[in-house]
Amino acid sequence: MPEKPEVITVANTLKDKLIGKKITGCNIYWDNIIAYPSTDEFKKKIIEQKINDIKTRGKFIVMTLDNDSLLIHLRMEGKFTFRKINDDRNKHEHVEFILNKEISFRYHDVRKFGKMYLIPTKDLEKVKPLCDLGLEFDDKNLTKEYLYKKIHNKKLPIKTVLLDQSIITGIGNIYDDEILFMSKISPLRKSSDITLEECDLIIKNCREVLRKAIKLGGTTIRSFTSSEGVHGLFQNELLVHSKGGKPCPVCGNILLKTRVGGRGTHYCATCQK
Repeated sequence: MPEKPEVITVANTLKDKLIGKKITGCNIYWDNIIAYPSTDEFKKKIIEQKINDIKTRGKFIVMTLDNDSLLIHLRMEGKFTFRKINDDRNKHEHVEFILNKEISFRYHDVRKFGKMYLIPTKDLEKVKPLCDLGLEFDDKNLTKEYLYKKIHNKKLPIKTVLLDQSIITGIGNIYDDEILFMSKISPLRKSSDITLEECDLIIKNCREVLRKAIKLGGTTIRSFTSSEGVHGLFQNELLVHSKGGKPCPVCGNILLKTRVGGRGTHYCATCQK
């Protein structure tokens, strides 16, 4: 699933192609992609609105239109393609936006897990799904005190808690493993055992890992591409994720692979106490 760096990469890729374009038509071929409002209302409201800005919030792409904001969550394999209006539709292209009556901008999703919401911009942070999200990794309010307060009463493993989007939004499985390895914290430790100083380490390494990943265009894992085949390079920088059974880059001992909260987890039992 795309995490914060991948979502930012998608948003940046789309900016030059979409900002200033007017949505002059909309076709929906798989209704379940539209989470809110109804499919008919979605099409009725979005037509004739112009795309004025594209940003991100957590793992959501946020397109600011004239009156509303279009939220898009790519889930496992969502991506975008640009085609001519009369080009044949691929069976995995489930939503089509016609731009300026001449461009076919399509949402492609093999698994059909992606979601779109059309919400009045004035209400964006007041209603679901954005009202449930925690702080962004680069928010100045993300301090060691904030993180400690959020996690010190939780008995779940720290690996699981860092995936909780209501605390820090945008972290997924890949970067969770990398952040904990750099912080020398076992993914199996209870969140309630994490100290204030370790919270500080987690935040510093979170920012370092995500900023580097953003610079490199994210991590290309399995079938993820940002848009029109744009691939990330951060997979070449991964220290532990997906490397179970290989030597630890620090101590040389074999990295372990286990499951924490149902998620594949990679770590070094020697370096991460």
